Amino acid sequence: MNWDWDKLQEKRQRQGRGPVNNPRGRNEEPTPPGEGRPDFGNVSGMFKRMSGMKGSGWLLLVAVGVWLLSGIYIVNPDEQGVILRFGKYNRTVEPGPHYALPYPIESRFTPKVTQVQRVEVGFRSMMQGSTFQQGANRAVPEEASMLTGDENIVNVQFSVQYRIKDPVEYLFNVSNPGAVVKSAAEAAMREVIGNSLIDSALTDGKLQIQTEATQLLQEILDRYKIGVQVLAVQLQNVHPPQEVSDAFKDVASAREDKSRIINEAEAYRNELLPKARGAAAAVENEAEAYKETRIRGAEGESARFLALLAEYEQARDITKKRMYLEAMEEILSRPGMEKLVLPSEAAGRTLPLLPLLGAGKGDGASPAPGAGSPADTKTPDEKPANGKTLLRGGK
Repeated sequence: MNWDWDKLQEKRQRQGRGPVNNPRGRNEEPTPPGEGRPDFGNVSGMFKRMSGMKGSGWLLLVAVGVWLLSGIYIVNPDEQGVILRFGKYNRTVEPGPHYALPYPIESRFTPKVTQVQRVEVGFRSMMQGSTFQQGANRAVPEEASMLTGDENIVNVQFSVQYRIKDPVEYLFNVSNPGAVVKSAAEAAMREVIGNSLIDSALTDGKLQIQTEATQLLQEILDRYKIGVQVLAVQLQNVHPPQEVSDAFKDVASAREDKSRIINEAEAYRNELLPKARGAAAAVENEAEAYKETRIRGAEGESARFLALLAEYEQARDITKKRMYLEAMEEILSRPGMEKLVLPSEAAGRTLPLLPLLGAGKGDGASPAPGAGSPADTKTPDEKPANGKTLLRGGK
């Protein structure tokens, strides 16, 4: 840029300082505007000119530099950056180093979008230093008391875990997102408990209540558009009021006894029924086997009779003789059968009546009248038996 030497000369003359030296160090008239440029090759001269600046100029230069550098910022890995330009949403940036125009042109917010936040309804956890004490909770009855579908009062203590889903909605749609989540959670739980029975809330229906409350709470928050995602609704404690706690304990004990007796009866039935089915199957199998045996035996006897009949028709005398001999062979071959062989003379004088009762027991029963003595009718080595056969010998 050109130096306005005329104005500088006039100013020097008014101050009584005489002519002005040009940048080259020679006493000469200043170069008219636009006809020459200062020589910046002389670095020391340039620093001398800069040193002539006033302190306010330096302060202004430093302030501008600091103001421009204030636009540098870093978004942490668990955050997202939301940039406003003149108070209006402009853009969202991901984790890492970024630059935004300094305030008041642009402003930035960095909410923690991955951090899991927690609200408590019906109780407050007691803090010990920076940690929560396990089991040390302070009840809040005005929040915990709820009415069930069967018109019973129950105290419900639960917590809600959530995180930021949309940082823009979370920052600018509501002024206090935590309070909104808490109020919406209490309303959702009261609706779910109001549609449930007290037995379900106290015993086996807690999981279903948690699931329904989570879904309903998410629907409510989505309608409010506060940019929150519900992770879980956890029931901490569900119990009846203190005034009727003993009665509910008695009812619970009775239900446990009922369940125990039912389980024992089921176990006895499960043990008895298989045995009964097995015994019935065994009886049926035995009956079937007996039936098949009798049928097969009858069929065999019938076939045998028909075969004998055919032989008998061809040779009656021979077949009759053979049948008699086979029958006698079968009778005489039975084990334990005692045989008495008598000659024809003795057999003619002996009454064909044998002492069948008690004869084998040695009771000394005498033979019938007219019969010969034992010495006359049997040999010394023969012994009486239960079954006897009288054989008549020839002469």
